[in-house]
Amino acid sequence: MVVRSPAQASHGVVTLVLLPGLDGTGRLFDDFIAALGPDVDAIVASYPTDQALSYAELEPIARSFLPADRPFFLLAESFSGPLGVAIAAAPPPGLMGLILCCSFVRSPRPWLALARPLARVFPLAALPLSLLSFFLLGRFASTPRRATLAATLAMVAPDALRRRAQEALAVDASALLARVKIPLLYLRAGEDRLIPKSVGDGVAAQAPQTQIVELPAPHFLLQTLPAAAATVVTRFMSPR
Repeated sequence: MVVRSPAQASHGVVTLVLLPGLDGTGRLFDDFIAALGPDVDAIVASYPTDQALSYAELEPIARSFLPADRPFFLLAESFSGPLGVAIAAAPPPGLMGLILCCSFVRSPRPWLALARPLARVFPLAALPLSLLSFFLLGRFASTPRRATLAATLAMVAPDALRRRAQEALAVDASALLARVKIPLLYLRAGEDRLIPKSVGDGVAAQAPQTQIVELPAPHFLLQTLPAAAATVVTRFMSPR
């Protein structure tokens, strides 16, 4: 994992805290962080791999990674979107902007709430890798990327993955989004098979300061188009 320590930050370097997707490990950010270059001090949050925690229980863990000694931006990927919104709704000192990447504020497909009881018992890691690849990687699927996905999911206890899936299916942080006043960037994947395009439009409707940028990528946008995503993110973080 590529992570630069606060001690390495210098004048002109911007700090970006990354909240991971459903796996919660942060290990899938490596290529994106490398693409950000030396002018971005990346802090990667991670969630316990062996605990089945709710969004409310994960929020203080996410907040523990936020720097208290300098300004920073926050990027919340996929599952972590509601956590990013919760943090931005009651922002700590120094939070300059929020980036939601292929994410949501409420369940992206409300009808899937009917599947929430199934998520309590079905092991997500047991899903065929080909199916996961179809939804997450799309046409960018490759043997190395599928292997990385499988290895990352294998690091997380099935109970933890199931609980996170349940939380995502039931969450509604719309009221919190209405309280977010800092600049907001929504990174949308044009080939996302999980999150409909309407989700980003809904975020912008509720938070008018939202800038939407769409890239031709699957749900794993940061993993498949790291350089293009890094360009958009660094532009957003540039002094206005």
